[in-house]
Amino acid sequence: MSELRADVPPSEDAGHRSGWLWGGYARLGLVTLVPSLVIDQAHKWWMLKVYDITARAPVEITSFFDLVFVKNKGISYGMLAQDGHGGQWALAGFAVLTSIGLWIWLVRGAINPLIAVALGLIIGGALGNAIDRVVLGGVADFFHFHVAGWSWYVFNIADVAIVAGVVGLLYDSLRPNRKDAAKPS
Repeated sequence: MSELRADVPPSEDAGHRSGWLWGGYARLGLVTLVPSLVIDQAHKWWMLKVYDITARAPVEITSFFDLVFVKNKGISYGMLAQDGHGGQWALAGFAVLTSIGLWIWLVRGAINPLIAVALGLIIGGALGNAIDRVVLGGVADFFHFHVAGWSWYVFNIADVAIVAGVVGLLYDSLRPNRKDAAKPS
């Protein structure tokens, strides 16, 4: 039996080759993806159905943070807004196709746990927002930061997962061992 090494995905370390949909760090990615998706969807359900944010908004939490309800029918900052169901389905389909591509990257190319966790967060967030598009006709956003007349965009837990995943990928790309990997021997 071989020892597990931190620099080798678990399935390769055990002598198994990764498949297209499972292998490498897939388990770690899934353990990150599922909770981020479930927490996002549970929070949105609670805000809309239990707390009824649509009847209360805006709710001032601090002088710089409010809970609001915004249905974003576009992508980041409301760009490419799609008012019809077809447009929402197209954006949801794009998110699903992108998530499939990211999952294949996770299974076939994630070379360390950080990349697996980062990709799991991005996929979980993308799928959470895709579900909103199909079920609600747009992405449900709730968190609004503002200071001295300056307002940041309204976002949700899925967006936080996506941003955290991107930060993880950026951090990994700047790590010294990643820079050395690109140098010819």
